[in-house]
Amino acid sequence: MARALEGIRVLDLSSYIAGPFATMFLGDLGAEVIKIETPREGDPFRTWDKEPKLYSPTFCSFNRNKKSLTLNLQTPQGKEIFLRLARDADVIVENFRPGVVERLGIGYETVRGINPRIIYCSISAFGQSGPYRERPGYDTIGQALSGLLSLLTDLESPKGPGAAFSDHLGGIYGCYGVLGALLARERTGQGQMVETSLLEATMSFIGYSITQCLFTGEVPRMGSRLKQAQVYAFVAGDGFPFVIHLSHPPKFWEGVTEVARRPDLRNDPRFRDRHARIKNYEELEEILKEIFRTEPREHWLKSLEERDVPCAPIRTVHEVFEDPQVRHLDRLVTIQDAELGAFQLVKNGANLRGTPIDIGLAPPKLGEHSEEILRQVGYSAAEIGDYRDKGII
Repeated sequence: MARALEGIRVLDLSSYIAGPFATMFLGDLGAEVIKIETPREGDPFRTWDKEPKLYSPTFCSFNRNKKSLTLNLQTPQGKEIFLRLARDADVIVENFRPGVVERLGIGYETVRGINPRIIYCSISAFGQSGPYRERPGYDTIGQALSGLLSLLTDLESPKGPGAAFSDHLGGIYGCYGVLGALLARERTGQGQMVETSLLEATMSFIGYSITQCLFTGEVPRMGSRLKQAQVYAFVAGDGFPFVIHLSHPPKFWEGVTEVARRPDLRNDPRFRDRHARIKNYEELEEILKEIFRTEPREHWLKSLEERDVPCAPIRTVHEVFEDPQVRHLDRLVTIQDAELGAFQLVKNGANLRGTPIDIGLAPPKLGEHSEEILRQVGYSAAEIGDYRDKGII
């Protein structure tokens, strides 16, 4: 069965996370993604982990369903090859610092001049213009400037983030923009520029918290949402952590009081309704904390589930795959590699029943498809060999 983006060709100039995450999604949907990498070293993530060289777990995480073409874009021949590919491409994705693609002579205006249908996606740290345009920017900086990190860490004893949220969000919003532009092109016949940044994507992601602040004047901090949504985390008597999420409707709160054998709490003025519980969050948390450390985690989870209270164990990444629901969803795919043997990757989080999402190509070896791609656009074996000898590919 044909996949949703079958027939769409993507030139992927990006590296690290944000751009490759976006193009991986496009590849999962069936697009032909050509990852353009520097000769000899390629994407820096190829050697991010100690082993295996040029094919690290980090690189594999973001680069399935792609072909690899090595190309030195700083040479006239490399630029000529890229522009020949761009003539028939549908999408270009890059995440260089603003201005780099223009200096290389492969920016949007240049490509649009030879291919008006091109959709050109640029993912930057802070945007293509403005006072921070020239600054280096990575995930942590995006989280810090956007306000996200202030919701995840104690500002009096701050720590960096434990996950690359801004990088991933930049990729998701970049892919979202490309898909919208592809649909618009079906109506107009014209391509367009798509821009996002780690800063803009992350601010959009926490729009709820920003809107709350703009409406009320109250600045949310780490823990603000816990009170609003009535989220509690506890360590049970056997030392294992779990969470409950009361939110709405009231039956969840009633179920907790029954499980805790404290129905009297429902009539306590401090906890009588959701707004009272928000105001007295810390007091209620301390009461429940003492109760929930008296029995093992499974006892509490079973009792809470019987009363339809949203609850879950806090899993480590390794423990996730012991969960029966995760096993049922079958979220891993096995890749066979001649050198490494079998290894596993996490499947795409979306499921399309009519145009399936799958992993048809393993993460590519550096330059694995260079000859195949260049032959497709008319280069001879002799030309390809000469370019390889000169370090152009």
